[in-house]
Amino acid sequence: MGGSPTHTEVTVARQSPQRPEADEPELDDTTGTAEPDATEPADAAPVDVDRALWDELRIEPVEIALPAGTGFTLRAYRPASELTPTDVAERDADDPFLARRQVAETEEDEDEGDVVILDEDVARDFAEDEDEEKRGKVDDTTAGDEKDDADEAAADDGEVPVFLSHRGRLLLFKTPESLVSFVRSGAPNDLSQLDSWNELSERVEPADIAPLDEDVYELDLVVENLRGGHDTWDPTLLIEAGEVARDLAYALRLPAVLDMLSSGSSLDDLDEALRASVNGGLGGFMGRRRLKKIGAQTASLGWRTIVGKISAIVDWRD
Repeated sequence: MGGSPTHTEVTVARQSPQRPEADEPELDDTTGTAEPDATEPADAAPVDVDRALWDELRIEPVEIALPAGTGFTLRAYRPASELTPTDVAERDADDPFLARRQVAETEEDEDEGDVVILDEDVARDFAEDEDEEKRGKVDDTTAGDEKDDADEAAADDGEVPVFLSHRGRLLLFKTPESLVSFVRSGAPNDLSQLDSWNELSERVEPADIAPLDEDVYELDLVVENLRGGHDTWDPTLLIEAGEVARDLAYALRLPAVLDMLSSGSSLDDLDEALRASVNGGLGGFMGRRRLKKIGAQTASLGWRTIVGKISAIVDWRD
């Protein structure tokens, strides 16, 4: 695993043999004196992480494993209308290939006369689904206007991910202590725009940085798992990797990754087949059949590209 999830210890009392009288201490075979049982801690207590802080502030710790290492960060979900996207100008300026591609795309947009704003389009993918029946009944000009208004509301109200990042780079911390130190430092970051950020910086402790199992992502294992062939594919590993990759691609503005995972892509087909395969009955059977038709080499190459692009925008902090 990319990290060691926190488990709650359950202490079970064992029935002890009949104890000797108080004035007759139990003798040790070698010393003749009573010895405590070293295998049983005297004050064993259950270990439980208090999630109240995260639930109250609507921010969560996340652990991400990449080929370069494992780190902790923070993630939140908020309506798109409440967030200012991370500024990627400096990051992209450092990538001459990306800069040239963006210039070419801008020229194409100017030739066509229409400029497509990526963030608004992708925000709709994170919005709550509209009532399909109502959409199907709208027609003519008035109905079309109503649909446009509904789509704009969905883009504004739908919750989208935002990470502990700065200027287009994901901040990953190798220890909980270093993450907490950064949060308390007041250094600029994209989560500081949240109304709950100041309170988090005052209250968070290193012991609080304990991600839930579902918030631990092992991107470092994905490519190798896919290379092993269909019989070795781990649905949970791959599904969770797809979820965090989509979140990171949106929050860190990685359009190439979003495109690779978009609806109808080969990796999206893999994701849907994996989700179907874990279900029982006919759906699970059909999902497993679909998986057999997906090329392991194509899937592993695609995911290697995704992991590489995500790794390239990580800012590691000790």
